[in-house]
Amino acid sequence: MLDRDPASVSDGDILPFGWHFPLLAGNTRRSELRADGFPGFGLPMPDLGLPRLMLLGRTIELYHSVTIGSAVERISEIKQLQHKETAIGPSAIITLRHAFHQGQMEQPAIIETQTYMLLGETKRPHAEAQHQALPAHELSRVVIPDETMLFQYSALGFNSHKIHLDRNYAREVEGLPDLVVNGGLVALLLIEFLQTELGRSPKKIAIRHTAPLFCNRPVTLTATQQSDIVQLAAFDDSGIPAAAMEAHLA
Repeated sequence: MLDRDPASVSDGDILPFGWHFPLLAGNTRRSELRADGFPGFGLPMPDLGLPRLMLLGRTIELYHSVTIGSAVERISEIKQLQHKETAIGPSAIITLRHAFHQGQMEQPAIIETQTYMLLGETKRPHAEAQHQALPAHELSRVVIPDETMLFQYSALGFNSHKIHLDRNYAREVEGLPDLVVNGGLVALLLIEFLQTELGRSPKKIAIRHTAPLFCNRPVTLTATQQSDIVQLAAFDDSGIPAAAMEAHLA
């Protein structure tokens, strides 16, 4: 999926930062999927009557390395559930904490915290923005997430959310112009950009999603380094910032 040589990693190697994402998949029976196809959060969730989902952001913290081929246990919990009223109706913000323990180690190797917004059935308004000039940056790369990349990422994480896979659903139900690029995929592409361009791996990242990115449209990844902190961003084809990431280098 990332166009890396499969022979570059093998059992016993250190798992590259961010590659734990397939372990976030929830064991959800088909009959228990949400109407939008999302398989859940990896733990039981109350039915809040809010059928739409939007990822707001996540943090990933590495406490010690994980070895490829080792046994890993994931412990997931709801850290916060907050009900809100918005201009388009009721909503809720949910924060989840996933801790990954390697073998019998008591201290987690990785802790990932995710924040989602749950929304009602009203379609989200989407208007094409006018083109904006990109801000100054040290490094940049353009990628074009296509249907194959979205499918591969969704399959690896067992994510059947229809906005990433079903173009008719994305357009007719959600009111979006095309398939949406997975928020986790955007984070992973930024992490890979950091590791390949700077040759450095992070020990912690925090990413905030501010706008959707769509299938088959160019995404510009940028990075500016300030000592051991790198500011990264993803911009859509109109120059609108869609995600901002702060990475603390190992």
